Amino acid sequence: MKPVIFGCAGPALSDAERSFFEAVQPAGFILFARNIISPQQLLTLTTDLKLCVDRSDVLIAIDQEGGRVQRMGPPEWRAYPAMKLFGDCAEKDKALAEKALAATCRLMSDDLRRMGINMNCAPVLDLPIDGSADIIDDRAYSNDLEVVSDLGRIAISCMEASGILPVIKHMPGHGRALVDSHKSLPRVTDAYQVLTETDFYPFRQLNHCPFAMTAHIVYEAVDPDLPATLSPKVIQQVIRQEIGYGGLVMTDDLSMHALEGSFATRAAKALGAGCDLVLHCNRDMQEMKEVAAAIPEAAQGLRQRIADLIRFVGNQPAQDREDLERDYESLIGHLHQQLEG
Repeated sequence: MKPVIFGCAGPALSDAERSFFEAVQPAGFILFARNIISPQQLLTLTTDLKLCVDRSDVLIAIDQEGGRVQRMGPPEWRAYPAMKLFGDCAEKDKALAEKALAATCRLMSDDLRRMGINMNCAPVLDLPIDGSADIIDDRAYSNDLEVVSDLGRIAISCMEASGILPVIKHMPGHGRALVDSHKSLPRVTDAYQVLTETDFYPFRQLNHCPFAMTAHIVYEAVDPDLPATLSPKVIQQVIRQEIGYGGLVMTDDLSMHALEGSFATRAAKALGAGCDLVLHCNRDMQEMKEVAAAIPEAAQGLRQRIADLIRFVGNQPAQDREDLERDYESLIGHLHQQLEG
């Protein structure tokens, strides 16, 4: 098994993809809207992805945050609200916000589980500031660090109990980025003390989450030369020590323009910095080959941790769908009433 998560091109595997994945044996796969047409097609695809690596310990991931980052959407699945809705409600009625978020995470997780997906790249724990790039914006719960921490804790707990592995992002904090890291490299110039008291705080409070995704951002107070994903200083001093994170660290997408260099170099530097898994999303076969050739086989310890986590969530009991939908409709209705009242 290679410590990489790859994307695929369309709603069904091509012969070339199947052969490549069989040979490389990636740790997992990530799905996008381009891969999704209908429930039956999606279930067939996730089954095929598992079969082509012939392992039970394969991660099938997706970004299903709600709002504008929702790969499974109408008409086949619900349009879930952006997470800021729950943060806004928490300012008026925190108990209602927490109950409504829990109902949302349970129902959304049931959507994923039924499709053979076992990993959701959520929740977002970033704290957006005034003037920051809108890449985070309403994906974040709030700019209140306690609200973010409390709601993030509920999201993690509900996903795990519903059979889904959560991924906190974007560690150690994307909220101060003034540019979109999909397009260019953000640089954060704030003092370390400011960062540890604000941006790092929700990640420190929720450092028990099994997976975390890095930010492609330079934090000048820690490492003025390298973005977090490629920086041993950020991974070791901030993520592992300051935040105290002991879970598995995966990169954000290596294809993003915040990173420079060949894909082989990006992958090797990320693993060398201390990331456990690299993520490549854009389905470009040549790039995937470069990544695969540049990284070693996964250590047995990593394989075992992934297998144990998949087994843990897979053993969670299924929930009654009608109950999930009824709770969601009722609580979201009350939440909107509270905000409009």
